[in-house]
Amino acid sequence: MSRRLGRSLLVPIIAALAAGDVIGAFASGPTKSKSETPGGTVVLQRFLTNPDPDPTDFRVMRRIDARSERFGQSAWMDVWTEVDRHGFRYRIAAEGGSEYIRSKVFRASLETERKMWADGSPARAALTSANYTFEEAGAQPDGLASFTLKPRRKDDLLIDGSIYVDPDDGDLVRLEGRLVKNPSFWTRKVEIVRKYQRFAGVRMPTALESVAHILIAGKSTFRLTYEYETVNGQRFGSPKARVQQADTAPQ
Repeated sequence: MSRRLGRSLLVPIIAALAAGDVIGAFASGPTKSKSETPGGTVVLQRFLTNPDPDPTDFRVMRRIDARSERFGQSAWMDVWTEVDRHGFRYRIAAEGGSEYIRSKVFRASLETERKMWADGSPARAALTSANYTFEEAGAQPDGLASFTLKPRRKDDLLIDGSIYVDPDDGDLVRLEGRLVKNPSFWTRKVEIVRKYQRFAGVRMPTALESVAHILIAGKSTFRLTYEYETVNGQRFGSPKARVQQADTAPQ
């Protein structure tokens, strides 16, 4: 497999994870739990019935970093992304590192994500009883309650793993696991960690970390962090792009 093919395989993975990160953050109504303990059932029901309104609009600075260990190349990009009633838009604010990764992976992923927002595909990733079964896995050292997450079908946007919620209010804090369906023959495993926080009463992603194990190309790491300027018309910060490198100016 060529180096270019190895990187091109990351495009649908990154686009799906980034889009699903936001759309898939929104939970649904209650469902039956496999948990046998009353405490676990209560916490799980808090999570499943927790109000989770969709954002009407938001503007966020995404900071993207990726590295291919075997090929020894890395790249970064800061991107303004906006969502409102007109759809998904993006504008690159600064970038550096491998031009090929920036062009063939980052930009291509953003375009793929834009199309996914338009057709509503990432809604398949929602943490709902239609997509998953949930089972109590016990309290964690940090005080969070954990539940195993089992997809009801093999779908390239669904995660086999665990969720970690605040036991007091049932709010989702973190999700960890792997894609239940490999994106391609060449991609053997995609592991992810997502973190969440509420802004203007809406649960939004704050970080996404992913490691993809690709045949011949080896391990590729990807990190995406979110710095919100506004959510539903409320201002939360004034993100600034990283310093642009002179030899990696946007083309």
